[in-house]
Amino acid sequence: METDLIIIGSGPGGYRAAAYAATHGLSVVIAEKGELGGTCLNEGCIPTKTYARNAEIMETMRSAGIYGLEELSYSFDFTKVVDRKDTVLNQLRSGIEMLLTNPCITLVRGNAGFTGCYENNGRMLYSVTVDGHEYSSSNVIIATGSSPKSLRLDTCSESMVCDSSWLLQTRELPHRLCIVGAGVIGMEFASVFNGFGCEVTVVEYLRECLPALDSDVAKRLRKVLEKRGVTFYMQSAVKSVSDGKVVFERKGKETAVETDKVLLAVGRCPNVSGLNLETVGVDYDAKGIHVNGDSFMTNRPGIYAIGDVNGRQMLAHAATMQGIRAVNNILSVSCGSEDERCGMPDDICFDIMPAAIFTNPEAACVGPSEDVLKENRKDFKVLKANYRANGKALAMNETEGMIKLFTDAEGFIIGCHAFGAHASDMVQEVSALICRRTKVTQLKDIIHIHPTLGEMIQEMAM
Repeated sequence: METDLIIIGSGPGGYRAAAYAATHGLSVVIAEKGELGGTCLNEGCIPTKTYARNAEIMETMRSAGIYGLEELSYSFDFTKVVDRKDTVLNQLRSGIEMLLTNPCITLVRGNAGFTGCYENNGRMLYSVTVDGHEYSSSNVIIATGSSPKSLRLDTCSESMVCDSSWLLQTRELPHRLCIVGAGVIGMEFASVFNGFGCEVTVVEYLRECLPALDSDVAKRLRKVLEKRGVTFYMQSAVKSVSDGKVVFERKGKETAVETDKVLLAVGRCPNVSGLNLETVGVDYDAKGIHVNGDSFMTNRPGIYAIGDVNGRQMLAHAATMQGIRAVNNILSVSCGSEDERCGMPDDICFDIMPAAIFTNPEAACVGPSEDVLKENRKDFKVLKANYRANGKALAMNETEGMIKLFTDAEGFIIGCHAFGAHASDMVQEVSALICRRTKVTQLKDIIHIHPTLGEMIQEMAM
């Protein structure tokens, strides 16, 4: 069966690209071997945020006396938390399945892999087989995502070690949880399971948590979690996991912590196994499939790689926008011909990529941190605001937090790093301002609603 476009993977990059292509008249075959929605929906973004909401409510209950609610009593049923998470996931999967019922889209279930390529009437066609059924197209988007990495340890008890997928599926809450890695995944799980009442320890090899975040902001966020009972061991290298404990080396000394379960949150690796990329000559390495700049085309014409599998920016929203860019590239090939499918040029700025960490309080960033600016720029300015001086934050009892806004020598806004309640929403506003080349002098004249947390952004400019 020949089609205009084959997409391998139905995560945020894959299914959104399929829907977008279909609305522009392309016939699409999308292959998925697992659940619709990919890692983000089933084992990542959505289930962790569902858990984060539960933990946030429990934290509010613990501080209910501040709001005049005395002598509250409640019991915590973790199985109901898991059930609620599953209900959310099933609802969203159904929505994606409905989206893919578009008559221009054919959803096929099974493992997909390249089986060859050939020329036909001057066009290069690629063959992709899905569980014995062959499809061909001159355009293929690979959107297979990534999987958790593991560590090479001297000794490792497999019964103690788990990854994020397991921890989101288990119905037995561990009393003690040790998390190896203080990146986004590690910090989110530390915040959530601390909120659930677990004894949480985090072991991190680097000097500070969340290396992509401004170090000042990251340190303050870590201190907040420490106040809530999370124990951190920074600059520590794990050696072994066995006999109910994790052994690591810290400042030349061997240290051990007792635990019931160990979450390895040490990064992710691209899912390229089984794709048979060698068959069609697509270049890749351990970091992902190689792509050409922001076109996201591989070294083979017509084959694109989007999302985690290219290793560029492992974010669901990055995958979505990369998929749209790839489809726009495919559509533009038809421009100038009699074919009505003609892609419109887009203004997507892939170097302006906001990101959030849904701890409690949450953190977010867009653009370079102060650390990066000090290394690479001579002239920049840092503007700061603290939550404790904001009326809405005080009313919400959310005084832990700060925002840092960065401008260049000409006064253009180039970055924002923050932690605190709704930090992601405020960084999203700044992201829009950066995309539209806004100066800080223009920001001060933009009216903000009072009282809101967002007023802090305007106040920094003033």
